[in-house]
Amino acid sequence: MTIVVGSDHAGYKLKQYLKDRLTAWGHDVEDVGTHSDERCDYPRFGEAVGRRVVELGDEARGVCVCGSGVGISMAANKVAGVRAALVSEPTAAKLSRQHNDANVICFGERLIGAAVDAPFEGGRHAARVAQLGDLDQKR
Repeated sequence: MTIVVGSDHAGYKLKQYLKDRLTAWGHDVEDVGTHSDERCDYPRFGEAVGRRVVELGDEARGVCVCGSGVGISMAANKVAGVRAALVSEPTAAKLSRQHNDANVICFGERLIGAAVDAPFEGGRHAARVAQLGDLDQKR
């Protein structure tokens, strides 16, 4: 399966993470941009993903990411033959394929996160984590 990925600057980190995961799972991944986190506009990348998915046909799917996922999903859906679904959790993603034959899935990095390395912040959070540890002792 070929997966075509694209994002604007606000979705760049999540796109890179997803691209790496998809490659690790054995998919052929085509990245239509953006190729940095420098400011750019989502419509061209939503369109690029959509056009390439339609061109490749049933052997391809698309992944689009922008800040909210809304704009890039609108752009992808402007391409005839694209059925792009904006999702933020697994059930919606599954149902968009099962019930709507979605061929492009869209995410909002600012809404679901970039899923990249995030070290523990400590500070005010450390006390709460310690309280969780205390709960372990009460079992």
